[in-house]
Amino acid sequence: MRIGLNVYSFNQPLRGGSMTLFDAVRFCAEHRIAGIDLTGYYFPGYPAKPPGDFVRRLKREAFLHGVAVFGAGVRNDFALPDAEARRRDVQLVKDWIEVAAALGAGVIRVFSGRGVPEGHSFEQALGWMAPLMRECADYGARHGVMIGVQNHDDFLKTAGQTIRLVEAVNHEWFGVILDAGSLRQGDPYAEIAQLIPYAVSWQLKENVAPGGREEPTDMRRVKALIDAHGYRGWLPIETLGAGDPREKLVRLLGRVREAFGPC
Repeated sequence: MRIGLNVYSFNQPLRGGSMTLFDAVRFCAEHRIAGIDLTGYYFPGYPAKPPGDFVRRLKREAFLHGVAVFGAGVRNDFALPDAEARRRDVQLVKDWIEVAAALGAGVIRVFSGRGVPEGHSFEQALGWMAPLMRECADYGARHGVMIGVQNHDDFLKTAGQTIRLVEAVNHEWFGVILDAGSLRQGDPYAEIAQLIPYAVSWQLKENVAPGGREEPTDMRRVKALIDAHGYRGWLPIETLGAGDPREKLVRLLGRVREAFGPC
């Protein structure tokens, strides 16, 4: 496994203009973080595709600093009851699959939806969603980019629901971004164990929330679950909430390295 960084950790400074994606790459290099997920929200012109020159300059910056761009991400909603709106979000994902490919990223992080729409059922929305995810996975396959759906305590609240979507999509280029901090309905470690076989990347956060009550993530327990279930690949970390994200990330990185060893 290799430790990565999801730039959402720097959400406030990136949105506020006190930091750039180039700064995030340099932060990774400074702290020996092997790779970065360059989330689309922070690119110029999002949700439109960024200028090609910007993408090339950012890719060059990462290369010169020895930082791999392993992922990208967008904010879509495939649970919307409006079919035309869902189609627009399919195009959003396809556009950013192309950006991810240009960056050299192997996975793009997508969402299921913000929740079960009023007046509809989980089953109905799952029926809309699965063929759209499959279409995106087909497009990703043509560009060499995996589609990873993040369980985010939104439409997908549990491991069981997430696995149902993966099985409904049934595509070798589709898997799970395992968001350990968003498994809030029961025992997060039991849920993590269920999802590891489907994981193509992670969101390893400083806290988990058993039954909705936040507490520090037991990194050694997560490591044991990963060892038991055989995951290999990127292990991106992410920090949320108040405080200087640079300081918080250094502390989180220390906890992860203490549990996982050099990676």
